[in-house]
Amino acid sequence: MARNYNPLKSNVFKDEAIPEQPPPSSSAEEPVKQKKTRKEKPVSEKKLKKEKPPVKKKELSPHEIEKKERRLRVWGLFLSLLAVYLLLAFVSYLQWWKTDYSYADTVFKHFSFDTFRSGDVHCQNWMGKTGALVSYIFITNWFGIASFLFALILAAWGIKWLLRLNFLPPWKTMEYSFFGIIWIPVFLGLVLPSDRLDTGVLFTGVYGYQMNIWLLDFLGYSGLAIALAFTFLSFMILAFNIPFRWMKHAKPEPVLQEIQPSVPPEDETTESPADEAAFPSNNWKDESEEETLPFPPVIPENSPETEAEPSGLELQIELPAEESHPGATGPIPRQGLDTTYDPTLDLPSYKFPTLDLLSDYVGDTVAVKKEELEANKDRIVQTLSHYDIKIQRIKATIGPAVTLYEIVPEAGIRISRIKNLEDDIALSLSALGIRIIAPIPGKGTIGIEVPNQNPEIVSIKSLLSSEKFKTTAFELPFVLGKTVANETFIADLAKMPHLLMAGATGQGKSVGLNTIITSLLYKKHPSQIKFVMIDPKKVELTLFSRIERHFLAKLPDSEEAIITDTKKVIRTLNSLNIEMDSRYDLLRDAQVRNIREYNEKFFARKLNPNDGHRFLPYIVMVIDEFADLIMTAGREIETPLTRLAQLARATGIHLIIATQRPSVNIITGTIKANFPARIAFRVISKIDSRTILDSSGADQLIGRGDMLLSTGSDLIRLQCAFVDTPEIERLTEYIGSQRGYPDAFALPEYYDEENGSGKDFDPEQRDEFFADAARLVVQHQHGSTSLLQRKLKLGYNRAGRIIDQLEAAGIVGSFEGSKAREVKFKDINALETYLQGMNQD
Repeated sequence: MARNYNPLKSNVFKDEAIPEQPPPSSSAEEPVKQKKTRKEKPVSEKKLKKEKPPVKKKELSPHEIEKKERRLRVWGLFLSLLAVYLLLAFVSYLQWWKTDYSYADTVFKHFSFDTFRSGDVHCQNWMGKTGALVSYIFITNWFGIASFLFALILAAWGIKWLLRLNFLPPWKTMEYSFFGIIWIPVFLGLVLPSDRLDTGVLFTGVYGYQMNIWLLDFLGYSGLAIALAFTFLSFMILAFNIPFRWMKHAKPEPVLQEIQPSVPPEDETTESPADEAAFPSNNWKDESEEETLPFPPVIPENSPETEAEPSGLELQIELPAEESHPGATGPIPRQGLDTTYDPTLDLPSYKFPTLDLLSDYVGDTVAVKKEELEANKDRIVQTLSHYDIKIQRIKATIGPAVTLYEIVPEAGIRISRIKNLEDDIALSLSALGIRIIAPIPGKGTIGIEVPNQNPEIVSIKSLLSSEKFKTTAFELPFVLGKTVANETFIADLAKMPHLLMAGATGQGKSVGLNTIITSLLYKKHPSQIKFVMIDPKKVELTLFSRIERHFLAKLPDSEEAIITDTKKVIRTLNSLNIEMDSRYDLLRDAQVRNIREYNEKFFARKLNPNDGHRFLPYIVMVIDEFADLIMTAGREIETPLTRLAQLARATGIHLIIATQRPSVNIITGTIKANFPARIAFRVISKIDSRTILDSSGADQLIGRGDMLLSTGSDLIRLQCAFVDTPEIERLTEYIGSQRGYPDAFALPEYYDEENGSGKDFDPEQRDEFFADAARLVVQHQHGSTSLLQRKLKLGYNRAGRIIDQLEAAGIVGSFEGSKAREVKFKDINALETYLQGMNQD
């Protein structure tokens, strides 16, 4: 991706001493002063003297930290054992409460150490006399059986400090427990019989007993019951966000946190624009700082035998763009319309996959040494100088796998001369995959892409966690990888609208498909998108069969959602054509032009479902090996596929096709004309590159995910994101383990000649709407399944069977693809005569 050069974001390495920059002038500060709304009062000298410098926190040594940890573990052990002690004391007190109550009551009435130590009075508490006294205080004198929550609080803190486990968050446990300690005794005092003081106090404690007497006097029995119900329900709403959807079917108010995009917290040390204007950063480094770069150095393994002489031309190095990756591993927030109808409520408990299902790969940052950049620059300049080509300026932009060197030749140098030296530059650099962009679109420079000696792995986790992907407003966003400038590249499948991927075997096509599918699974709800997966190789897309009831679509009579049989592929493509035609009829009736406008109307309750309208999810068809289908079926595959590519964009049906044989008999001109977005991985010859991209360049890629994306006139070089098979397994297992739909999304049935069209049906088994359907077809002179669906309010399957019966009865003609069937009767009177004759027979 082309980027404008900014000297403040680059490091310029020079052999000469760099002069000091002059201090900023007062004119630079004037715009900053104009932003102040009021003048600040001058600070007096006394206040300045009184102000103390900020006290820095004392940093603990490792020994002190370890000592502190030991103390916490000791306290955790003490609290855990104390919780066990209280639990056993309370349980035994409830079992032997009469004996323990008598003993404790005697001790507190004649409070003396001799009475406590005397052997004349006995107790049966498991924890002895101390346990009996403690239980008497907590249970009888205080909070009744709610005193067990004190043991829970001590256990929560003890487990956290001793075992470093947080399955009982201490602060939340304290909040909930204190509510229970206050509420439970009052509730038990209300529901338990109050005629017996001894058993009632055992459960409610003196607190619950006295609170009931006082509250019943002021509120009465009904008023106290209402107050207790109000406090309990308020606690459930505040603590657990109980929506109470069973009380009404309307959609609850959306939570503000789900609508607002997540904004990373601002760093306290971030400088304001005024500070930046007053103190501009100095990115020019002197000679002593040249050896340290902000990216880790990598020592090249194989260095050439002959070193190029220093050219004396300065090299401007543009550092990789740094992107924020928030540390939260929660589900990626999705964007939706704040409307009355929400299709996601079909699966309200669905949880979006979390980022911790994906793996982090070592070396996820760009690692290039300065010596490697300087050596490549010198060899490029030296090679061009052999052919009398002089350069004014050269700049290097570091990417994950490729470094882009932008050169500006002197006046009078023809670009074609540099373009023809592609092989000579590759020979001098001893590297594969040298590509020359002459000129770079939108810039007055010539680009030379040189592979790095140690290319980096771009993990999909780093791309999905980027703020750019989380806050995108695309309809069907997916990440592809990183550009030469090390920027995350995000595309919108809804705008492409179809994607063609091609490349040699083992160059990254299947990984690229998995990357696109994974991105959509992280961004969309199961109600918003469905996948039709076609895998002739039978091994590439089988992992996604686990999410059949969530995200996949299939024919009603198909057993497996991943389609591998060529005959079923033909039926599926024709079924998608039927679905496309049905959606176009819905768009026409709704008077909209695309699926987005249609769904917006449906969300706003402007379309009546009784008229056949329904929410339309996006449908993405993925074909992993297109060449095998063309070789076995040919025109039966190409014809419906081409029709989908030409017309399906507005109805929300998009195609992703991958093949390892980018030849002209596989990727025909008709297919290429309807796939403006194409991705080319490394291929063998320039002919294959021109077949995919209509230009050369794919034959000069280095493989392992290195690819070129063509979206029209521009070519963008990307390093594809890597997602491994174990990551796909964890992702599909996480989604598949959740509650899904009863079955996969059902595509329309397609009747071909082999499956039978219903011409041999029994006249006695005609549908009850047969006559009404015949009159309707003759009246409109239009024989189609969608017409019967809308007018008779039938499902697609039943309407299709009625159409087959009408064909067998000779009322309509045979199936003609996307066209409506021919109607044999032009007059309704002739039809009535014909129907009467059929009934007499």
